[in-house]
Amino acid sequence: MNPSSFEIGVAIVMVSVSIALVAWFSRHMAAASGRRMMDMLAHLGLYLEVVRHGDTEAIMRNVRSRCRRCRSEDLCDRWLAGKVDGDNSFCPNAPIFRNLPRTTGRIAP
Repeated sequence: MNPSSFEIGVAIVMVSVSIALVAWFSRHMAAASGRRMMDMLAHLGLYLEVVRHGDTEAIMRNVRSRCRRCRSEDLCDRWLAGKVDGDNSFCPNAPIFRNLPRTTGRIAP
């Protein structure tokens, strides 16, 4: 039995919608991960001007990658909101964050 043009069209539309949904979901998850990472940096007193300078650029790529693959998103959100006590030892980036420089001033660009 040969598929009709209508059936082929429906299949193409379904595949296109599926691909669009996967792409949207991936972008959504990356944005949420990025927001959590920035919130964590701010919560720990790590200023973005510092972490964007010098040799920390490669470190931050690694941090971003770990954050995107993290399985503790819910715990992270609750901890950042102050709903969970304790430190951020659940975070796969906690050891890196402890070693990043902290500052109370701005660094010139």
